[in-house]
Amino acid sequence: MEIWDSLWVMQLIQMLGIFSFWISLSKIKTLFSRAISFGDRIIKSHSKVWAFLSFNGLVISGSLMSILVVISWAYSYVSPNSHSVIQSYEVPNSSVSVTPSYQIPKSNVSTGATASGCNVFEGSWIRDDSYPLYDASHCPFAERGFNCLANGRKDRGYTKWRWKPKNCDIPRFDAPRLLEQLRGKRVVFVGDSLSRTQWESLICLLMTAVKDKNSVYEINHNKINKQIRFLGVIFTSYNIRIDFYRSIFLVKSGPPPKHAPKRVKTTLRLDKLDDISREWVDSDVLIFNSGHWWTRSKLFDMGWYFQVGNSVKLGMPISSAFNTALQTWASWVETTINANRTRIFFRTFETSHWSGHNRNSCKVTRKPSKKTNGRDRNPFSDMIFKAVNKMNISATLVHVTPMDAHRSDGHVGTWSDKPSVPDCSHWCLPGVPDMWNEILFSYLLPQHGAH
Repeated sequence: MEIWDSLWVMQLIQMLGIFSFWISLSKIKTLFSRAISFGDRIIKSHSKVWAFLSFNGLVISGSLMSILVVISWAYSYVSPNSHSVIQSYEVPNSSVSVTPSYQIPKSNVSTGATASGCNVFEGSWIRDDSYPLYDASHCPFAERGFNCLANGRKDRGYTKWRWKPKNCDIPRFDAPRLLEQLRGKRVVFVGDSLSRTQWESLICLLMTAVKDKNSVYEINHNKINKQIRFLGVIFTSYNIRIDFYRSIFLVKSGPPPKHAPKRVKTTLRLDKLDDISREWVDSDVLIFNSGHWWTRSKLFDMGWYFQVGNSVKLGMPISSAFNTALQTWASWVETTINANRTRIFFRTFETSHWSGHNRNSCKVTRKPSKKTNGRDRNPFSDMIFKAVNKMNISATLVHVTPMDAHRSDGHVGTWSDKPSVPDCSHWCLPGVPDMWNEILFSYLLPQHGAH
């Protein structure tokens, strides 16, 4: 690029021209003042005055002509190339999309694409009368609150839907095959009650292939409840452990530091992972989720605030805090988990179907909805994508947000153990979480199984 093609050169020339112009004016003013003073002294000599005025007139004219010559010279260099300077500030072509894309180019991050290029999360729900794959009433690990049929739901249509990717098929869940695949291994689910639902679903699916049901039991003989922090089920015939750890925020919570405001009852240590994270390390499959507890009503209204180091971040937005927690999680995975042994998964935000002005109305439909009404996108899912994308080790995103967005028929609603409290966040079992596990099963096959 020629030196005159640069915008700053043009601006420099203009500044020099203006500077020269003012210097010339200053000189003209000084000369003119001296001329008048001198003229007063020699006023009696008419011929000398005329000669002096003529001389100063020439000086003024010469200065003005010099300025015009400099400006014309500069313009002759800059003007022909001004078009190229303007081009560098053109608005990009409108055909370029500014919509955030879920496609992640890094090879260490799987978002559902198979070797054949199929994305298992792009598709639709199709009716399949061979479903459901198990009876929750015959599975001791299916929580009563999620067993909608046992709690009085009459229509069974919500159990008859299967997710069909657009350009491929997900292999049907094969319990005997997965039991063999997982023999001698440990599967760990970490997260909130939605993670516990998937944990229950996987156990019920696998138990369909176990003849001796008594050989499957919770290692501490605990009953499933909403508050227990750890549940572990062992399949003794296969030496398989399937564990659940309740860690709704993934990061550590605790009392606030001294001198914190009185409204601060508990803080989330965004820079420290949950204390029980040390128990997640020795695993072969590790599945995370988080998001549903990151709300004002479950945080600020309850006196929960954010903390980084020794500082309480009273004004930190929830979205920023969630993103910071994800960075802490990602750093922990990169420095603690042996990726050569452990398969890492993070399930994106599971769509809820609350409606109404205050989002407190729960209307469960009889069939999947055709429209998502924007529920196929979620800011928490976007942040999860970005966090996993930056990681230095292999991780798989189970992107259930868009597929769940259609399943307004699959929620617990009023068919729970507390029918007076409608529920449009959790899912009936059997139901939608079974499909999450079918997708998980396809990833665990020796050759990434969608075909």
